[in-house]
Amino acid sequence: MQDTLTFFITDYINKRKVARLELFDKNEKKILATLLDQGDADVHIQDLKRERAEIEQKYELKTWLTDAATRAGQISLVTHALKFIHSDARGSSIFYAAENKSRDPAAAYLSTASLKKISLDAVGNAAALDVAKLLQTEVNGDSLIASLNRGDYTALEVLAGDKPLSDAWIAGFKQVLVDKQPASHKLAKQIYMPIAAHQYHLISPLFASSLTHALHQRIVETRFSEQAKEARAAMKANTWSDKPAIVFPSTAVLNFGGTKPQNVSYLNSVRGGKCWLLSSAPPEWRTVCQPPLNNQSIFSHSEFTRQAWPVIKRLKLYLQSVNAQASKLAIRQRRLSFIDEIIDILFNYVSGVQNLTEYSGWSAKTECRLKRSQQLWLDPRRAEADLAFRQERNNDDWRQELANDFGFWFNYQLGSDLLKVGDTERRYFSTVPLFKQRLRELENDLSEDLP
Repeated sequence: MQDTLTFFITDYINKRKVARLELFDKNEKKILATLLDQGDADVHIQDLKRERAEIEQKYELKTWLTDAATRAGQISLVTHALKFIHSDARGSSIFYAAENKSRDPAAAYLSTASLKKISLDAVGNAAALDVAKLLQTEVNGDSLIASLNRGDYTALEVLAGDKPLSDAWIAGFKQVLVDKQPASHKLAKQIYMPIAAHQYHLISPLFASSLTHALHQRIVETRFSEQAKEARAAMKANTWSDKPAIVFPSTAVLNFGGTKPQNVSYLNSVRGGKCWLLSSAPPEWRTVCQPPLNNQSIFSHSEFTRQAWPVIKRLKLYLQSVNAQASKLAIRQRRLSFIDEIIDILFNYVSGVQNLTEYSGWSAKTECRLKRSQQLWLDPRRAEADLAFRQERNNDDWRQELANDFGFWFNYQLGSDLLKVGDTERRYFSTVPLFKQRLRELENDLSEDLP
């Protein structure tokens, strides 16, 4: 494994050297092409040769590692980064790794401690992020920082060939895991947590960058991997697939760092400044609309009455709370607003049942217990094939029966010792203008589709 790390370090430095020299040679050609005076060209050629030699010297293995070990103090490898809170905050970021996760209370929750494998972030001088990449890049499940963290220095000792030099490299690179002067900052979030009279703990919340990166990797893999694409293609084609199609609904994205995400942290740069947010909204109740085959009336223990009950309850509480001296006009107007709301609920429910085209003709089934007037109302598409049903539906008698049923049901809902509701109110509820208006509108809409 150490041979693999040794090869990686050598290859990493060599690739950076090659990339830097290729860029230098490209710029050198542009400079020489602009020089017309041969004398000036000779001078510049010497300068360019000297610069090229300096680059080669800089990327000599021991020289580069010595410089990298020195620059390592400019960055820190952390799990929780401060600059996500505020880009100008100058306080400390934190490296956290539970020594024994099985005993760690935090392991019972979704947190950094619950991660089996933590991706460390790097914060500090963006110009030193090449050092962070050297330390963090995994090779066959191992990395230089993991090796240093467990006290295995073989890779660096082999490359140094000299104990004082390898000790200097080890001490330099280990700086990334140590914050010598932990501190908060005026631009960081701070919470004073009381622990006793006039005593507080000052808590400074930090952004869990490692946990965010694990979530980012999971979502990217789920959305953009080849397996995910194959699963979605199979689902779209309505064919079988042995791969699950996983969806993260209603996600949002936070962006950190603008055009320079590397100024926030290394992992933020890897993510392109993006941070996925999962929806924390409560689940939305979705009613599965089905024909009321087992109901004798939709005004008795039906989906409509379940939806209308909260409004009925509010209306009863209101009527019980008004006193005899209250304005009768104000009471009637408030009562009418409650009735309008209930009628809206009723007709939304009815419209949903009427549009169940896959159940057309359901009222003709022997198990249907619904009274005839409501069958005529709720199953209008049965008239397309049933002539007798169509003729019966064209008769307006069932509409008045519906209005009466609504009035009786409403009267029953409000009937109590505290609320005196009699025939006058029942007749009013049975002739509510909005009820008849909505009934006419609904029937007019249906007449365009029905014979």
